[in-house]
Amino acid sequence: MYGGDEVSAIVLDLGSHSCKAGYAGEDAPKAVLPSLVGTMDPMYLPQEPEQPAKMGVDGDNNNAVDPKTGKPVEAAAKKSTRKLYTGVQAMGYRRDHMEVVPALKDGLINDWEVVESIWDHTLRERLMIDPKEHPMLLAEPSFNTPQHREKIVELMFEKYQIPALFLAKNAVLTSFASGRATSLVVDCGGGSTTVAAVHDGYVLQKAIVRSPIGGEFLTDCMLKALEGRGIAIRPRYSFKRKEVRPGEFELTNVDFPNTTESYRRYIQRAIAADVKESVCRVPDGLFEESSYANIPTTPYELPDGQTIEVGADRFKIPDLMFNPALVQTIPGMEKFTTEAGASVKGLPQMVIESINKCDVDIRRELFSSILLAGGTAAMQQMKERLEKDLIEEAPQAARVKVLASGNAIERRFSVWIGGSILASLGSFQQMWLSKSEFEEHGASYVHRKCP
Repeated sequence: MYGGDEVSAIVLDLGSHSCKAGYAGEDAPKAVLPSLVGTMDPMYLPQEPEQPAKMGVDGDNNNAVDPKTGKPVEAAAKKSTRKLYTGVQAMGYRRDHMEVVPALKDGLINDWEVVESIWDHTLRERLMIDPKEHPMLLAEPSFNTPQHREKIVELMFEKYQIPALFLAKNAVLTSFASGRATSLVVDCGGGSTTVAAVHDGYVLQKAIVRSPIGGEFLTDCMLKALEGRGIAIRPRYSFKRKEVRPGEFELTNVDFPNTTESYRRYIQRAIAADVKESVCRVPDGLFEESSYANIPTTPYELPDGQTIEVGADRFKIPDLMFNPALVQTIPGMEKFTTEAGASVKGLPQMVIESINKCDVDIRRELFSSILLAGGTAAMQQMKERLEKDLIEEAPQAARVKVLASGNAIERRFSVWIGGSILASLGSFQQMWLSKSEFEEHGASYVHRKCP
């Protein structure tokens, strides 16, 4: 028994766009930080007078020299000296030669060193806790691989020495957040959109359907669409504003030749993402250029003071979720269609495909409890449009009901909120995988304890 009132569990949800963390039993995460990290190659860091890594006497890295050949092991030496900058503030500060690296690729952990730095920063700097004192509930993607799960368990117990751990699937947590044991979860995240059926608190693996179109993809499309209209999005570090008269500013360009392309794109995409979140809404029906040509535009002021007008794009970009073929009309995004365009389906087709992969006797129940979750699902009119399209495509007998929290924060953090509810339940406390069980049975025991 780890729960009780004295020590509350920590809920961690590492997504492809951001990492959410906080205490179980609270209604929103305490810390939200990007799942991207700035990395600096050691060659650009100020050199120390002596470099023990090359000699093979580095404290962290005793294998810097191969004992057989006597030559330095490049990868090992580089890994320990790469400097990482984690968190909103560290990433917002421009540095020469700083690359931006994602922690996840295709929804799964890609760079373990980056993930460790995000967890370190979250637990020690943001939540300011000692991991040894708190059990951890980690959210994982529904399609996580056994190898990834075991690695997470090893890391948590061996590096952070936590007392207990539980891994819960994203879709199950979203389901719990809305108080249901059975539902079809449509999770529109940053990196991808996943549709997964949950029955009695378990994810049906055979019915998981994924699409690469998520929030990040829509942000890219927004950026390309604006650039295609000749609007230059200037990163915040590339200019200075000076007030000439009240309300009038003079811009001076600032040049930083050593800024990496990946960092420049990171800052531009942050601006494009804000444009997308501020002005976009899902159209009521299929988007057609002709009918939206004369629609009133919405103004948006960029950081450098220029005001842009966003017209048809504010409907066209969200409609990519429902009609991926539209991507061909966005300049610069044609490459995407040749790679994956044929196989990518719209949201309503994904929902129906997922339900059809389930057993016949639960299909009716799934149609009547479709849950919308994820940051991208917070767009206006998303729920109404999905319901309308599904009613047209679903079998006549099915009663289609799409459920989504009216609160955008709850939609965005539904996975975390589900974890917070689950970890604070009294009946859940005997389900933790404890440190002693890990030491006795090894990391593979997680598959039995956390199905």
